[in-house]
Amino acid sequence: MAEAQYQKPLPAISSLNKPFWDALKKRELRLQKCDGCGRVWYPPSPLCPQCWSRKFTWTHLSGRGRVNSWVVFHQSYFRGFDGELPYNVTEVELDDGPRLLTNLVGVSNDQIRGGMRVEIVFEDVTSEVTLAKFRPQNPDHDPLLQKSGRGA
Repeated sequence: MAEAQYQKPLPAISSLNKPFWDALKKRELRLQKCDGCGRVWYPPSPLCPQCWSRKFTWTHLSGRGRVNSWVVFHQSYFRGFDGELPYNVTEVELDDGPRLLTNLVGVSNDQIRGGMRVEIVFEDVTSEVTLAKFRPQNPDHDPLLQKSGRGA
């Protein structure tokens, strides 16, 4: 049986962002970190947005963060989303600094809260593309939450 074709928009992979997409395929979150000032940024760019240095390293990040903002869509703007209405688009502020637009999974839309602790999960959508999505963080995966006794 043939694999069902992915119906949602796919990212445009370029030489600039290919290391990001390659890392997701390996189940890692890697973003650029400036070798000069130490800033981590997203989206990928040829220079640091803080000090303009062109020297950077693709750095492995924790994949943990907090919900900064979100919206729930009740209308589909692409046919591939028709069966998922309503769905969320969420801005996650990573513990490592940058913010990513993503979807939260494993939680109903009415349970999403600002500041909610989340962790990365990986979704293979084609043989070439893996997306970074987030779910409520399991306290067992975060030493800081274990120590404080707090959960998501």
